[in-house]
Amino acid sequence: MIDLNKWLEEAKADPSAEKCGMYLTHNGVVRSTAKAQVREGVASESVRGMVFSYDEEKVNAAIEEAYKLPGIYYVRVWLASGELSVGDDIMYVLIGGDIRPHVIDGLQFLVGKIKSECVKETEKF
Repeated sequence: MIDLNKWLEEAKADPSAEKCGMYLTHNGVVRSTAKAQVREGVASESVRGMVFSYDEEKVNAAIEEAYKLPGIYYVRVWLASGELSVGDDIMYVLIGGDIRPHVIDGLQFLVGKIKSECVKETEKF
């Protein structure tokens, strides 16, 4: 289990901390509502779990891209793997940067990139 308080302690001890005025986290969790139902309004039976995997090289490339965004100085990512149940953690992302708009944009960019290009999620019904 990820300890976000420990992650934040480590981020604030990192040499990049003097440039960071904000940290944001994302915790993706397996939900019982199907992706198609949430995103497209398509009726569906409840999700019982999912199979989750990721391409480590693509994730690392996405992290490197995030560091190139304006004002982003700290990034940390953890991704699950294998069979997951409703309520299980899928991912944690911590991103730090200089000002709120940069950090919000950075988090949105990185989570979106990971979800669209780096992972495979197969819902189980």
